[in-house]
Amino acid sequence: MRRDHLRTAALTGLAIAAGWIGWSGQVVLLPATLAFPAIWALVPNRVAVGLVSAGYFLAASRGLPQGAAAFYSYNLWPGLLLWLVASISFLSVHTVLWTSVASKRPHRFLAAAILMALPPFGITGWAHPITAAGVLFPGWGWWGLAATTAGLIGLVSWIWPAVAIALTGAWAWSAATWTDPEVPRSWRGVDLEMGASLGREADLSRQRDLISKARGAADDGVGYIVLPESALGFWTPTVERLWTKALVGSSVTVIAGAAVVDADGYDNVLVEMSAAGARVLYRERMPVPGSMWQPWRSWWGDSEGAQADFFANPIVVLHDRKLAPLICYEQLIAWPVLQSMLHDPDVIVAVGNGWWTANTSIVAIQRASVEAWARLFAKPLVISFNA
Repeated sequence: MRRDHLRTAALTGLAIAAGWIGWSGQVVLLPATLAFPAIWALVPNRVAVGLVSAGYFLAASRGLPQGAAAFYSYNLWPGLLLWLVASISFLSVHTVLWTSVASKRPHRFLAAAILMALPPFGITGWAHPITAAGVLFPGWGWWGLAATTAGLIGLVSWIWPAVAIALTGAWAWSAATWTDPEVPRSWRGVDLEMGASLGREADLSRQRDLISKARGAADDGVGYIVLPESALGFWTPTVERLWTKALVGSSVTVIAGAAVVDADGYDNVLVEMSAAGARVLYRERMPVPGSMWQPWRSWWGDSEGAQADFFANPIVVLHDRKLAPLICYEQLIAWPVLQSMLHDPDVIVAVGNGWWTANTSIVAIQRASVEAWARLFAKPLVISFNA
């Protein structure tokens, strides 16, 4: 029994290290997460599975409580609650599907990986090891995803040492030759440093400031400017008229985050604006659970907060180009980007409003995740964040 305890403690420590290193915000370190399947297969019992799973997940998402405390004005409890609920989801799936029968582990782990990639469990499916596919097999697309999935299965089988060596070799080669995703010509993502005021202070002076920044970025043949999530605040006819009038005489198209309010709550959206007019381009499929998406509030007749469109609008068309938009939280989970890739988009557009993540690795992890997906499918990437 003591030997099992020591083994469990050692494996839990390794799982924590895999989560901490793999989700450090450095894209080339993502394959460290592939240690988790091998550790999952080596544990001696179901209690140990729970400890290993919790250790990996909590280490990977360690920035959430601190970030949520900033979001809720230093109230730590909402962040801790979401952190723990999400970890319970990850822990439960991997604990229930674990088996002591070695021959059954490969398809059990595959089932766990699929469950954590898709709703409902995929709603909190952060830290999914499959994200490492873009580092291991850049440019391979769906074949790279299949190869990584086969690697995950191999790591929980009796041939795991050979699989680990092969994946380590692919990782070393990729890290030595790594290049960041290309930015499409004529596109520019504008990063802002407006803190919590972005989207909350949306008066005329703020809108004019944003218009100035957008027009200032539109040089050297740039035709498309991307501004962060929530940049415009509430999307109203007045804001629309102000921007379209300001863009008269320019061929630039601006894509910016905003909120569209209705009787049931609001949609977190991207809008397209040009001298020719404006429209809502994209509605976020998966807002942040807890802080934005709160469907349980409808049970008491309250507003549901941000609305989730789940599998709606995986791509949008802009001037004959297919775009795959990813707003903030969608960059941390697997299914929104995979759904978008099924439609073979021309460009990935990733925006966020990360002021509340100061002194955490959350924004760096978001960037690393979306960069890995862009490299896997060889797609140009435009990023715009507010800090």
